[in-house]
Amino acid sequence: MNALEFIVAGMLAAATPFLLAALGEMVAERAGVLNLGVEGLMALGAIIAFIIVYHGGGHLLGFLAAGLASAALSLVFAVIALGFRANQVAVGLAIGILGQGLSALFGKTYESLTVKGLPKLSLPWLSDIPVIGGLFAQDVVVWLSLAATVAIWAVFAYTKTGLVVRAVGENPKAAHALGYPVIAVRFAAVAFGGVLAGFAGAYAAVVYTPLWADGMIAGRGWIAIALVVFGTWLTSRIFLGACLFGAVSLASLAAQATGLDVSSQLLSSLPYIVTIIVLGIISSNRRLLKLNGVASLGEPFEQ
Repeated sequence: MNALEFIVAGMLAAATPFLLAALGEMVAERAGVLNLGVEGLMALGAIIAFIIVYHGGGHLLGFLAAGLASAALSLVFAVIALGFRANQVAVGLAIGILGQGLSALFGKTYESLTVKGLPKLSLPWLSDIPVIGGLFAQDVVVWLSLAATVAIWAVFAYTKTGLVVRAVGENPKAAHALGYPVIAVRFAAVAFGGVLAGFAGAYAAVVYTPLWADGMIAGRGWIAIALVVFGTWLTSRIFLGACLFGAVSLASLAAQATGLDVSSQLLSSLPYIVTIIVLGIISSNRRLLKLNGVASLGEPFEQ
């Protein structure tokens, strides 16, 4: 397998943690809530899933527990930020630090231990295509993540639920005047984002790299938040952005494996460098941000 085939085959798997966490954050932001604690939510989900899978609970139970744990922590954020109308940025950062601290605490005795990953499910014929065939041989979580991406896009594009979430984020006072429970919708959106962040962390810990190491989330949560802006709150663009960052992270590994005479630290930082560059480009386009942005993002709502 050459470098190109390696990147193509692993791109979707590498993109999955970014994609799941970014989709969850997009739903929360569409409802007008800015949750900067995604990194901590992913870290907590990662260790909960790892502990359960390591002790024989199975991947399904591990993912469910990870989603519930991260959702519970995200609801702590919601209670403080929405219930008590605290500053969402400050509370999100605190929740992120708390999640990472809990992850380090629970994972101390599991350092460097490994678990069994998931087998790949190949699509007949398609997986045999030269060069790009690896795209069609992925584990079940990747396939479910792609289905979830389509489902979330469809909900926002075609259903009343998606319309209500967008209304709550764009103009909460008008949504309240129409009888929609703004705070309840925002709580649900935050919890949903927590579940997907937990799934993202679980995938990173028990499928993508099935071993435990403190700090293994390694900034993926922050990249996921950046992806929402990069994708201008649109599901399709977030998916493409996740694939881009997945490919870049694999490209750095491929470059190191081929013995390229470049600092390994520089190659490892490529995803973050790309994040900064992309955010700079997107942020300079005020028209694009205004067209697709969320009008009441981060603003508290008082009935």
